[in-house]
Amino acid sequence: MTGDSRKGKSAAGRTQRAGGNLRTVRGSSTQSTAEQRDTTDYNLLTAVILLVAFGLVMLCSAGAYTAGGNTGMSTFTKQVIVSFVGLVFMIGFTVTDYHLFFRWRFFIPIGYAASIVLLGITRVAGRSVNGATRGLYFGTISIQPGEIVKIAVILIMPWVYYWLAGQEEMKCWKLPTYMLFPGFFGALCTYLLVQNLSTALIIAGISVIVTVLVDRKPKWFAGGLIFLLLILLYLFLIFLPRVTDAASYDSFRVRRVAVWLNPEAYAQGIGYQTLQGLYALGSGGLLGKGLGKSIQKINKLPEAQNDMIFSVICEELGLFGAIVVIGLFIFLLYRLYKIAENAPDITGSLIACGIFAHMALQVILNIAVVTNTIPNTGITLPFISSGGSSIVFTMTEIGIALNISRQQGQKKRKRKTTNR
Repeated sequence: MTGDSRKGKSAAGRTQRAGGNLRTVRGSSTQSTAEQRDTTDYNLLTAVILLVAFGLVMLCSAGAYTAGGNTGMSTFTKQVIVSFVGLVFMIGFTVTDYHLFFRWRFFIPIGYAASIVLLGITRVAGRSVNGATRGLYFGTISIQPGEIVKIAVILIMPWVYYWLAGQEEMKCWKLPTYMLFPGFFGALCTYLLVQNLSTALIIAGISVIVTVLVDRKPKWFAGGLIFLLLILLYLFLIFLPRVTDAASYDSFRVRRVAVWLNPEAYAQGIGYQTLQGLYALGSGGLLGKGLGKSIQKINKLPEAQNDMIFSVICEELGLFGAIVVIGLFIFLLYRLYKIAENAPDITGSLIACGIFAHMALQVILNIAVVTNTIPNTGITLPFISSGGSSIVFTMTEIGIALNISRQQGQKKRKRKTTNR
């Protein structure tokens, strides 16, 4: 067998394993616009627009009393601007075929490497805010490289699958290991270079979820993961009784665990934010105090417009408002699941699964922190919390998901042509 024929079979194998309908990297047939049926997921788009609009309203409310209102309204104005920028990115990626990311073989790896380099630059040249150096600042504009790493990991895992799944030697543990490596490496770099444990955990979580979905023996992989988690839980439970006095530990993460166990003991210190957030949650009742009538946000609840904005939502809109917000997120996750299920190829499905995992983990962890279910980790609520990089890159991910949904019509047309 000649070398050319082997290469042809290898490329064909990659394409076949990618779902049989994946466009080949070096050529795809063009179809007339008249033949194309619009399958863009407008339900997902509606959910995102509602969440962003609701976030702007709540951000205006949460920040209205900050420093006499000036800083709060300035934060609101910046959020409006970055929301518009995020909308532009979302539209741009919606109309850009996601297969282009795979057309140039080294485009995604270069982007992934660049995101890791940005973490290193942040470690050296980043500005420290509230004791953490996690962003690069260009005047009034800041970039959080950790958000870029999230997208890079979401894209590079399907890239690894696409280029390696068709090879015969990729059996048993090799493919899952190769897919996990960039995710875990990105998480490790995020933790070591910018000391951002929460983002590192989300990146690692995305990697595990996507790998489980493509593993040929998911039971073994899931079983090993559960075993590892049980060991970590056992060690945590052994360590837990030793955490009695937050002041006796130098590590701020250990102090956060102590506050989580007994926030009342540190009501005037590092447990102040946690307690004020819980007061806001409990005082809202069923229907809340009314929009703009929160008491805790008035110089009592630190970072009310950022990590703790869900507390303000519960105080002003009550349990009803909290259920509506959670319902919107559940609907958004459901639409991402449907996009992953109906994607035209396995590559699109894995990208959508990565976006789904990111959104789900971030929402769950943020609400868990606000309710003191887990120690404080500083995770924002997608589309609602203040944060330029967060909203721009999450809306970029939504744009990619919308483009995947647009490709579903081509999948259905191909099936009809084949049946003929």
